[in-house]
Amino acid sequence: MSKPAVKAIPEGMHSLTPHLVCADAAAAIEFYKKAFHATDASVLPGPGGKIMHAHLRIGDSSLMLMDEYPEFCSFGPKSLKGSPVTIHLYVENADAVYNRAVAAGAIAKMPMEDTFWGDRYGVVEDPFGHSWSIATHIRDMSPEEIREGAQKMCAEEPAK
Repeated sequence: MSKPAVKAIPEGMHSLTPHLVCADAAAAIEFYKKAFHATDASVLPGPGGKIMHAHLRIGDSSLMLMDEYPEFCSFGPKSLKGSPVTIHLYVENADAVYNRAVAAGAIAKMPMEDTFWGDRYGVVEDPFGHSWSIATHIRDMSPEEIREGAQKMCAEEPAK
């Protein structure tokens, strides 16, 4: 009797999944639970009480994370003095999630506002150095309307 074929993408996963490195993965898990209502899927303990791998669910998506392991060249944004990556999170109520994240310890980086591309949008930095853009889509915009909005915003920006 032959075994059933293994799925290339496991059940419940998507093609793209963020995998974060955090200076304190256990604390990050607790923060993500408070701020974004993450649920535990699994945690694999590593040496020295660190987390080698954790898999959480936020909404319909997965988030993987682990502790820093300098011996394996795994560093979080705090050790690297920042990160160029922002994790984008669509939710039903962006204001509520943004405020909950700030109350849980995130730093407000961009206040919530209605954007030219049709989202209610703001950005926070979590206590581990990761940026999160939080959005609720509030109106559909044509590509032309978005281009016009971008041009208008850029024309209003003060010179630096």
